[in-house]
Amino acid sequence: MNERSEPGGRPPAGGMSAWQGRALGARTVTYDETRPILYALAVGAGASDLDLVFEERLRVLPTFVLTLAQWAPDALGSAGAFDVRTAVHGTQRLRVLKPLPRSGSVEMSARVTDVWDKGSAAVFDVAVESEYFEATWSLFAPGSGGFGGERGPSSRRRPEADPDGVLTVRTSSDQAALYRLLGDRHHLHIDPEAAKAAGMPRPIMHGLCTLAAVTLPLAESLGAHPADLAELEGRFAAPVFPGDVLQVSTWQDGDAVLFEAAVDGLTVISGGRAHFAAAR
Repeated sequence: MNERSEPGGRPPAGGMSAWQGRALGARTVTYDETRPILYALAVGAGASDLDLVFEERLRVLPTFVLTLAQWAPDALGSAGAFDVRTAVHGTQRLRVLKPLPRSGSVEMSARVTDVWDKGSAAVFDVAVESEYFEATWSLFAPGSGGFGGERGPSSRRRPEADPDGVLTVRTSSDQAALYRLLGDRHHLHIDPEAAKAAGMPRPIMHGLCTLAAVTLPLAESLGAHPADLAELEGRFAAPVFPGDVLQVSTWQDGDAVLFEAAVDGLTVISGGRAHFAAAR
């Protein structure tokens, strides 16, 4: 994957609120058809899913764009907005504008749209835009709050009604190792010692891998193709470990579906919402 970037400039003065509106620059990412195929395999597609893993029939999963745009939240951390050792990925949102090509170049620009004051922590919303998608990372930064800013919107609550359905998503013991090849090489996802240093008993799944893995059975349950994903949102509530089995509760919400994922009764993704453009 070849990348061209333009620096976003120096960190602003004036405290946490001064980061709001901060431009993070632009980047062009070029990829060939191998990467979306590898991505599909990493998030749970099988060899029989020919339109996801065979170049002659390939449809690119929309969540693949999140691997291309990961540079943006990384750039904010590198600029000194928060302590990268303690900040965590809180929520992810994605809006698809048009299908990605099997191979080609994607031009993107990024900026900090909001900085919310949660008291003991700050939440930075990093938006990435291109002709193909709009995506927002919400980054939870402990110790950065208390600067007098607005608290921001609350997370979507679990519906009070019983779920309309429950899906089972089985992750693979090798899944995090495979997903790392898409660009996020953090040692937490592969090295047991790094995981222990972070307070984890063993390496954990990438949150974006888990979220994308859920969209495949969601699409099937709705009679849609996963490449027809139009909107996606989810909050990362707790770590998932490679090999975990997720129980995904679903609620119909007009043309969309709300969902929540749990492992052994512990919620790991909350506030989930997905919309597939061609659902039947």
